[in-house]
Amino acid sequence: MVREKVTVSTRTLQWKCVESRADSKRLYYGRFILSPLMKGQANTTGIAMRRALLGEIEGTCITRVKSENVLHEYAAITGIQESVHEILMNLKEIVLRSNLYGTCEASICVRGPGYVTAQDIILPPCVEIVDNIQHIASLTEPINLCIGLEIERNRGYLIKMPHNVQDGSYPIDTVFMPVRNVNHSIHSYGNGNEKQEILFLEIWTNGSLTPKEALHEASRNLIDLFIPFLHKEEKNFPLEDNQHTVALSPYYFLRSIG
Repeated sequence: MVREKVTVSTRTLQWKCVESRADSKRLYYGRFILSPLMKGQANTTGIAMRRALLGEIEGTCITRVKSENVLHEYAAITGIQESVHEILMNLKEIVLRSNLYGTCEASICVRGPGYVTAQDIILPPCVEIVDNIQHIASLTEPINLCIGLEIERNRGYLIKMPHNVQDGSYPIDTVFMPVRNVNHSIHSYGNGNEKQEILFLEIWTNGSLTPKEALHEASRNLIDLFIPFLHKEEKNFPLEDNQHTVALSPYYFLRSIG
């Protein structure tokens, strides 16, 4: 754990990491400050950063499992302690780190008896496992467990849709977000018109990136969202024959600003 004394500059807007620690391979924590901010700016920045940290950062997860020898998701397999559903839930918890674009294939092929863990996953070079000892299944007999995996890099949530499992393909509900939680708090100091604020940000990640890396990526994503407003307005915006335009009544705008 690293702790640093908090110092505040009254001249230039600055940020600093005041605490950093790894509670486990799958839980990192960081605490940051941004100061000095004018009254109201800390809340504006804190809310925007929290939303960007939780929703705008990409993560890598297992999204589908393929096995031709399984009848359905809740089946029990002779020689395996866990049900198919329990194995899928264990695979959902695997934390991956990658520079992947789109999807890729991976696999597991293990012979029992013994424990199957994340280190038994055969991965492409662009993907790595954060915690190799994450449990997947327990083989109680000398049988072969061979399954295919689909890995995807994305952001937000992926909710599996009803699927015909006759091809032995099982989608997994996925949470791509590498940031597990974000808190922000504000400290005010000074009087009257000289009042200023310090923004404190607390970030917890799943270990696939550090809180500082998450902060940098979220900041870049926010900047990218606002860059178009710095350019000159396009008078003829290139919508395809205006097929996506929607007519809004004046009442809509009055209600929006009312």
